[in-house]
Amino acid sequence: MELRIAGIIRESVVDGPGLRFVVFVQGCRQGCLGCHNPDNQDLSGGTLVSTENLLKQIIAAKLIKGVTFSGGEPFIQALPLAWLGREVKKLGLDVITYTGFTWEWLLSLSQEDQAVKELLLVSDYIVDGPFVLAERDPELPFRGSRNQRIIDVANSFKEGQVIEAGFS
Repeated sequence: MELRIAGIIRESVVDGPGLRFVVFVQGCRQGCLGCHNPDNQDLSGGTLVSTENLLKQIIAAKLIKGVTFSGGEPFIQALPLAWLGREVKKLGLDVITYTGFTWEWLLSLSQEDQAVKELLLVSDYIVDGPFVLAERDPELPFRGSRNQRIIDVANSFKEGQVIEAGFS
């Protein structure tokens, strides 16, 4: 399976807790003012890579705690990321997915799009919501603006409401 990416970082400490392998997907339609990754918005930009190749690179990254899917917008490429996320979980690693969409919108979309549902379910945490320049806060851990939430996916599904993770 192929995935269009803008790039990867093999070891990051700013894209979630612990040392993380980060996949920056290519393509986003949000167009947030002040976007941190504006070069990742072009839907036809970046590079096509195989998910199997990315998995091999993740396996080779011995010290990581987890994998982060960032963007662009990961949910535009939900199917290959869901596959990659399932394989990552088999390695005992956690998955964080950043999205410009809200949790509520993704839940609604997941009723008709199985790939979106699978990417939600394979993610341990979702950082949701568009970046809002007026709410920018560089002091927040792992997100850029106050409107964005770090959502504990399993507990949110279990409770039937958003349960935010307590990262600091």
